[in-house]
Amino acid sequence: MKFTLHIWRQANRTAPGRMETHAIDGITGDMSFLEMIDLLNEKLLREGKEAIAFDHDCREGICGSCSMMIDGQAHGPERGAATCQLHMRSFADGADIIVEPWRVGAFPVIRDLSVDRGAFDRIIQSGGYVSVNTGGTPDGNALPVPKPHQERAMDAAECIGCGACAAACPNASAMLFVSAKVGHLGALPQGQAERSERAKNMVAAHDREGFGHCTFYGECEAACPKSISTEYITQLNSDYLASAAKAVVKG
Repeated sequence: MKFTLHIWRQANRTAPGRMETHAIDGITGDMSFLEMIDLLNEKLLREGKEAIAFDHDCREGICGSCSMMIDGQAHGPERGAATCQLHMRSFADGADIIVEPWRVGAFPVIRDLSVDRGAFDRIIQSGGYVSVNTGGTPDGNALPVPKPHQERAMDAAECIGCGACAAACPNASAMLFVSAKVGHLGALPQGQAERSERAKNMVAAHDREGFGHCTFYGECEAACPKSISTEYITQLNSDYLASAAKAVVKG
């Protein structure tokens, strides 16, 4: 298989960027998209040119670092898959493929296809944890968790923080990410003490980072490689309103 790649190149966050075109062949359908870029980088290095910078780590759809727009879609055309899980058989032989970084103001470009997703880390730091004193490690069965609550928490915990939700959203909102992190802890007994404060603090951090407001387009769920449901956004809204009500009562 052979492809013509139109790839975004940018030296740093302040430098002007440009699209660069490269032809590559000898690609098999079983290669992942990242393996294809690896081959292109080897070709560029042999030619004495700079390799294309992109983020990757586990290459198993777990770490969430392989963030890139492919033909205008976050992580590419396959639903429920990260870029590292996207195989070249998903494209027609001879196709032109456009590859860009996340286009989100809160994720500034570091170089080429690599962006700074530190905004997500700061949102987590604002409330994505349980800080109450839980004592020593309890026995696994000492605190029963109903199975529906367990499954809801585990579904939310599948979020890998890749940023596809914000990249796909017309408003550049990351509310699906925030709601997954709030929903994960909010479904468990350990997370109840700080539940409403967690929602308030994490939404405030989301807004400070410059993400847009959620207007429920639903693009986030469609782009999410773990298919996180927008139902978590509904729950987040409920928790956020509860925190506002508590503030009024205290006032």
